Amino acid sequence: MTTKTLAELNVALDAEGFLVNPDDWTPEIAEALAREEGIDLTDRHWEVINFVRKYYEEHGEPPTLRAITKRSGVPTKELYQLFPKGPAKKVARIAGLGKPKGCI
Repeated sequence: MTTKTLAELNVALDAEGFLVNPDDWTPEIAEALAREEGIDLTDRHWEVINFVRKYYEEHGEPPTLRAITKRSGVPTKELYQLFPKGPAKKVARIAGLGKPKGCI
């Protein structure tokens, strides 16, 4: 675990760069994490991020890629365009959650 300053806040990150405490998340932290991933967040990104955070609140864990594509209204191809090279993992990280089950 390391501590990093994101959006002027000190937050704890695990070895893979995921927030240790999802309650530390803010939209500003999401913007900072997205920049680290080379992503400029648009309204469509925020739709996915907000879906993922709501899913987490309801289920206690981040959604899988399949759950995102089946329930968010964002098709798989678009999800890969929004969050290239591992969309479920990237969106969970940007949304301040842990790594979804099944992600490498």
